[in-house]
Amino acid sequence: MANTILSVREITKDYPGVRAIDHLSFDVEEGEVHALIGENGAGKSTLIKTLSGAITPTAGTIVVNGKEFSEMTPKLAKEQGIGVIYQEFTLVPGISAAENVFLGEKTSKGIFVNIKERERRAKELFDEMQVEIDVSKPVRDLSPACQQIVEIAKAVSKEVKILIMDEPTAPLTVSEVDTLFRVVRDLKKKGVTIIYISHRLEELFEIADRVTVMRDGAYVGTEKMADIDRRKLIAMMAGRELKESYPSRKVDVGEEVLRVENLYGNGDRNISFALHRGEILGFAGLVGAGRTELMRVIYGADPMESGKVYIHGKEVHIKCCGDAIQAGIGYIPEDRKAHGVFLPMTIKWNTVINNLKAFSSGLFVDTKKENRAAEEYREKFRIKTPSLEQRVRNLSGGNQQKVVLAKTLAANSEIVIFDEPTRGIDVGAKQEIYKLMNELVESGKSILMVSSDMPELLGMSDRVIVIYEGEKTGEVSKEEFNQNYILDLASGGKENGTD
Repeated sequence: MANTILSVREITKDYPGVRAIDHLSFDVEEGEVHALIGENGAGKSTLIKTLSGAITPTAGTIVVNGKEFSEMTPKLAKEQGIGVIYQEFTLVPGISAAENVFLGEKTSKGIFVNIKERERRAKELFDEMQVEIDVSKPVRDLSPACQQIVEIAKAVSKEVKILIMDEPTAPLTVSEVDTLFRVVRDLKKKGVTIIYISHRLEELFEIADRVTVMRDGAYVGTEKMADIDRRKLIAMMAGRELKESYPSRKVDVGEEVLRVENLYGNGDRNISFALHRGEILGFAGLVGAGRTELMRVIYGADPMESGKVYIHGKEVHIKCCGDAIQAGIGYIPEDRKAHGVFLPMTIKWNTVINNLKAFSSGLFVDTKKENRAAEEYREKFRIKTPSLEQRVRNLSGGNQQKVVLAKTLAANSEIVIFDEPTRGIDVGAKQEIYKLMNELVESGKSILMVSSDMPELLGMSDRVIVIYEGEKTGEVSKEEFNQNYILDLASGGKENGTD
């Protein structure tokens, strides 16, 4: 029987008006990969911060290797061998990979750091992991996958016994995920215990030994991965049978609302397409193909070198984001935290900020109008919050995405760009976003959607444009949807065959 290395006993965490964790108890066995899942808002992030000592629980105890703690501090967590790799990396971008790995540690006597010694030790760590990383290169110049490995090496260098990984594959390509999984398996062989948080359920069946499910801050159950299937996991997370299908919609696609002709800019070349009223037009392509770059040019976030954009048959000149908003184009970006919302500000403030004119009387903002509009969008998009004065940074990923949507639509957007609309949010929240997208097109709006999730792309789009290295390689109608064909086009193949 395996030894229990970590036990959570009746952990509770209260915030004003909200119970984030509710009498949570479960065990983690030594040397296992233990998945932790739950919908957004289930309490996973709060639990991670509790285990790492970032926050203090209201009640309960944490047991590590038989030692009991009523609270954990960062110093205690480090002493007990607990390390965390957060979704947002904690590396210092301007210094080298080697310096990041051993940051805060002395490697020589006196006041000077022995850089060569650090580089030698870092290279040894990366060699053990069988990964090639230039230890002298600043981490800002490394790929997300290499940065992830640097984070792991940093934890390993501190002799971590329990490594908590929060959405580790979110920024990675398929081949990079394979490399990460190999590193995780190697750590497991060396006796390191991994607590693995992910929304990508298919990954859990490949990498995890057991899974614990949380819902509304409480414990739902722990199962062996070999004894459970995807459908049961989703039901445990949602508290109901939740079909992973795409909701149907009844929309008569109407007249042309947007036409892009021979667009050049931001690495994209000679791209043309049209969008119609009530249509969801999907954009497929591999990472770095130029889809997000294209959307940023259309929205005025990056300059257009040449080409034309028409809205309802009339040419428009979009030089900045303000021009796009005035033209009725809204943008829900891939990185909602960096570009979609103002995290320190309230839900109400974020909802109205793009259209203050509509909420003003003369020189002054009409707070009654503001409140009415914000409440209307809160109800319409089912944003879970105790108050419109709640700061957006305190919301779950799914609810943050809904605030971005409210902010976009409060500006009277007729054409909405969704860039990776459900990245980083759970199955239940995805279903809500899909329903909201359908409601938008059913009300006469039109959507441009960039997605790297092929089932999502095929399930939600009416047509798909395929981009490869900045060029359009194909346009596929719903009747012709075929995953292999689209992947072929996304890899540089041509319509009706490959080169």
